[in-house]
Amino acid sequence: MQVLLVQLEVGPDPAEVGRARRWARSRLVGSGIGDDEPLAETLILLISELVTNAVVHTGCPAVLRMLFGAGVTEAGTVRVEVADISACPPQPRHAEGDDTNGRGLELVDGLADRWGWQREGVGKSIWCEVDRCEVDRGAPGTGYEPGVRGFVTTP
Repeated sequence: MQVLLVQLEVGPDPAEVGRARRWARSRLVGSGIGDDEPLAETLILLISELVTNAVVHTGCPAVLRMLFGAGVTEAGTVRVEVADISACPPQPRHAEGDDTNGRGLELVDGLADRWGWQREGVGKSIWCEVDRCEVDRGAPGTGYEPGVRGFVTTP
């Protein structure tokens, strides 16, 4: 299977998160994923969370990678990876009430089909994957509800 890999170096400044989102959006469009598709919005949100975590929690540069498998415009998986130089594993937290932090990995867990992390050199890479269904995920009558994994039965 042929895989397209694109990557962006992200500086250690929280303002870089916006640049990473704009870059990723343009790469998604270039891969055939429409800017207004729910899939694109989900991927941009995941990218925003992972890049923010890397930049804020390490204070170091990171690398954002997106991998597109062959035929991704019809079906397949989009993989997002964010690598940084910190060897500390990700620490999922549970936010309470009005907490303004601590929801990032919960959000990743809820939106991605799969996610995890692995050691990479002296640091680590946190990755997530989103499967692209053959049906339009946001089309009325498909039974898909954004934010809910898979399909739901509607009366």
